Amino acid sequence: MADKLIFLGTGGDPVVTGKQSLASGGIVLQTEGMQFHIDPGPGALVYANKLKINPRENTAILLTHNHIAHCSDLSAILSATSFSGLDPQSVLICPESFSNTLTDFNKSCVERIITAKKGDKIGLSKVEIHVIKAVHPQEEKAIGFKFLCSKFTLVYSGDTQYFKEMNEEYKNIDILILNLQEPPGRKKKGHLCPEDVVQLLSKIKPNLVILTHFGSKLLQHDPISVARDIHIKTGVQVVAAKDGLVLNPIDSSSGQRQKRLNVYS
Repeated sequence: MADKLIFLGTGGDPVVTGKQSLASGGIVLQTEGMQFHIDPGPGALVYANKLKINPRENTAILLTHNHIAHCSDLSAILSATSFSGLDPQSVLICPESFSNTLTDFNKSCVERIITAKKGDKIGLSKVEIHVIKAVHPQEEKAIGFKFLCSKFTLVYSGDTQYFKEMNEEYKNIDILILNLQEPPGRKKKGHLCPEDVVQLLSKIKPNLVILTHFGSKLLQHDPISVARDIHIKTGVQVVAAKDGLVLNPIDSSSGQRQKRLNVYS
């Protein structure tokens, strides 16, 4: 399995997701012979099949919080991953707010359920997943994820507003995926706007920043133009994801082998 980062959708707020103006199937990371499906929102299984992603290859399904755009297709993905519970082989990693709502069917479709909170470190073969802080007032258990792989380090913010600890949480990474819902000049609790991204990137310098999870008002400003403006202000390479975008994460690696804690070695 080649290293790939695949966007099964870039839609964010309820308007975009509800109208399916943009797809909302989440993100798939393939690396180290494993496959991780992050935040399988509406249409996740449909878009996975459209992009020829085999759910049976899922090593783990990860959820950042219990909102429709991030978890609505979990049951469909779990069923496809496990032959409807006949062959459970994957791990579900989710915050407590979601693990408490899992049905018996959901539980039967996975080999293991890991209830994740900020500061946890999860080892899956050659990949370490660090659970990082997210600030989302509507969902106090919300989290983000940092993937420490042998050839690159990647952070996915999940839905979060800017907080000062971000500068520490996100330092020394190769790829940063940010959920950017709000347009310039508009602040909303629990979400980032372009000014927040500029503030963050002035403190950290990842090799690549990928913007996704766009809201309806941001779409009016054109995500590509917003990404270009952030790049000009920070000097950091910033791209706006599109539905179906496929990247090789190694291309944005610093080329240095990452230090890992090997928590399960």
